[in-house]
Amino acid sequence: MDLSSARLYLCTDARKEQGDFEQFLDAAYAGGVDIIQLRDKSLEAAEELELLGTLARVAARHTGLWSVNDRADLAAVAGAPVFHAGQRDLPPAAARSLLGGGTAIGRSTHTPEQVAAALGAPDVDYFCTGPVWATPTKPGRSAVGLELVAEAAAQAAATGSAKPWFAIGGIGLDNIEEVTGAGARRVVVVRAITEADDPAAAAAKLKAALPPL
Repeated sequence: MDLSSARLYLCTDARKEQGDFEQFLDAAYAGGVDIIQLRDKSLEAAEELELLGTLARVAARHTGLWSVNDRADLAAVAGAPVFHAGQRDLPPAAARSLLGGGTAIGRSTHTPEQVAAALGAPDVDYFCTGPVWATPTKPGRSAVGLELVAEAAAQAAATGSAKPWFAIGGIGLDNIEEVTGAGARRVVVVRAITEADDPAAAAAKLKAALPPL
């Protein structure tokens, strides 16, 4: 799987309550998820590394990508193909100095100015824009609405950039057509799959709702 062809990106916690981390990953990839990011602030470094090892093995079985959130040091140690950072995390250039050229670096964006910066930054390989709608996975972060999705699409078109970007924030089957209608061709989801009774089926439906690249 190449980042440029990825359309469906999933963020998940360690699923401590369910106790089914590996099985859940298998189901999500089987349903059509292209990238899975482990995002769980409760994890100690050693525990996260162990789980990243599981994620790497499952991703390899499905020829999928996997991502580390925030911790460039753990991404480097784990050999992650993808690393993602927010605006208040390690700057992309600093992350690149730790990770080298073999890891794709992603950036969160919440304003038109941040979108423009991400499009122009040589050390940003993809970016996410949102949250489109308010979401409990980002407490305190105001929703940016569909306007920023449309703005990202317009900026990408105006610059002729082929850099991948994803809409994120409260996206599910009930509203994904609004997001794609605003110009997004790739999305990041959380609860739409993590809370599904059948993660594989939920992933397949979301993937089918996305336009071709």
